[in-house]
Formats: sequence, C-alpha cells, structure tokens
Amino acid sequence: MDAEVDHYAVLGLPSGEEGARLSEQEISKAYRSKARELHPDKRPDDPNAHADFLKLQTSYEVLRDEKARKLFDDLLRVKREKLHRQGQQDSKRRKMMSDLEERERSAFAVDPNMKAREEEERISRKLKEEIARIRAMQANKTPAAATPFKQDTKEKGKDSMDGGGGNGLDKEKVLKISWEKIGEDYSAHRLRAIFEKFGAVEDVVIKSSKKKGSALVVMASKDAAVAATGNVLGDLSNPLLVLPLQPASSPVIFSAEKNDSDGPKLSKLVGAGYQAFEDSVLEKLKKAAQRQK
Repeated sequence: MDAEVDHYAVLGLPSGEEGARLSEQEISKAYRSKARELHPDKRPDDPNAHADFLKLQTSYEVLRDEKARKLFDDLLRVKREKLHRQGQQDSKRRKMMSDLEERERSAFAVDPNMKAREEEERISRKLKEEIARIRAMQANKTPAAATPFKQDTKEKGKDSMDGGGGNGLDKEKVLKISWEKIGEDYSAHRLRAIFEKFGAVEDVVIKSSKKKGSALVVMASKDAAVAATGNVLGDLSNPLLVLPLQPASSPVIFSAEKNDSDGPKLSKLVGAGYQAFEDSVLEKLKKAAQRQK
C-alpha cells in the first residue's frame, strides 16, 4: 500500500490528531457506510470500482489493527511536525529576507537632508537660468522710448533734452499724468489703453507713492498728444490730470472736475515734486539710451 495514502481520509474520516482519537466503533461505522457507496455492484459501469473497493478494505484493515494504526498515527504525527518546522523555517527565512532587503534599502536610501539640499540646488539653478534668460531678453529688446533720448555726440555730453540738435526727444509728444490714490489705481497697461484711443503710444513710465500716482506718456505724434491733453479724463472716481511736457509760461492742465457749464476746469497743479520726478525719469531714459549705443 502506498505510504502516502491517508487511511482515515479513504474512509471519509478526519485525519491527524482528531483521527487518532476515533474509536473502533466509529471506524467500523464509517467503513460500512463507505462500502455501501463504493461496492462494485452499485457501480457496474465504473472500471475503477473494484480497485476503489479494495483500497477501502485495506485502509479499514490498517485502522482496525492496533499496531498498524499506531504506526500510521505516528507517521502522520511526524509529517505534521515536519510541515510545522518547514513553516517555521519558511517564516524565519522570509523574515531574514525581509530584514536583508530593508537593510539594503536603508544602505542605498538617499539621506533626506541631502535630498532636500539637492532639490534646493536644482531649483536655484533653474531660477538662475530663468533670470539670465529674462535679462538677455531685456538686453536684446530696444526700449520704445530709448531712441528719442539718445545723446547728440556732437554736443559733447550736452543732453538733447536741453535744446541741443541731433536726435533729441520731441517734448511736445510727451504728456505728464497725475492722479490721486483713490478708487481704482492706474497701471502702465491701463494708461496705454486709455491714451491709445487718441493715437499710438510709444512708452509709459509710471511713478507711484502712497498718496499720489504719476506717469509720463510718450505719444507717437504731436497731434495725438494735443488730442489726448484736451480729452483724457480717466475714471470720474479717480480723474487723471494731463499736462504737456513742454513748459509754458502759464502752465495749466485739464481736470476731470467740471464747472457749471460742463467745460474743463483749469487748475495749477504742476509742482516741484512732479518736476523732480520728471527730471529723474528723463535722466534714467537717457542713460538707458546710452547703453543701447
């Protein structure tokens, strides 16, 4: 008989420790029930019926014999212990492999501080590249208002804004704008959009303080500057004060305020502070034009 056969299972009984506790009466009862099921007379068309019945009888005889059953129970016990040891060994082996893999991962893992430092350096390099790119774009871009402010080389350093010849700025195309810091503020983009309704705008230079905003708007033509001077009002909640850059004996500007006849109200609003800002901006534009040479 094959040593691998589980005689308890052949009789349909539980095996292992539970099978070893079965009585002879329980074994006999199980055999009789199984014999009726596997008897060849009840399976005339099954070619394995006779062999299965003989196997049933053999298993029954092994379990009926006290010595044979004891040996069989010992064999099952040894197999169970072997499987248990193998399970423990497999568990230990898996634990050892897991610990080894964890140690290897720890050995090759990147230090968090080093990783953070590398990330910081990477981002810093990218930022420097972007700053360099922006500066290069600025260097290659000719400011719209730079050309009119180029110095006349024949004047030996005398600014063309002082009345000299050459490529000086036509002051009659430049407008001085100011407004109070109330309501919605004015940006260079917004001022450009407002003044472009009267002609092309070459440049807008903004200066702002906490209480007052001011700007220089360079129009493309004198006619556009004149048209804008008399018509640009801005928002009623935050009016624009528009003046030509060219000084006049009695400087006046048009305010968004209206008199009783709904006409523009004249007001003397040109002060030393705005003049200083104007001079500062013109000086910066002049230097920018010199760097473009």
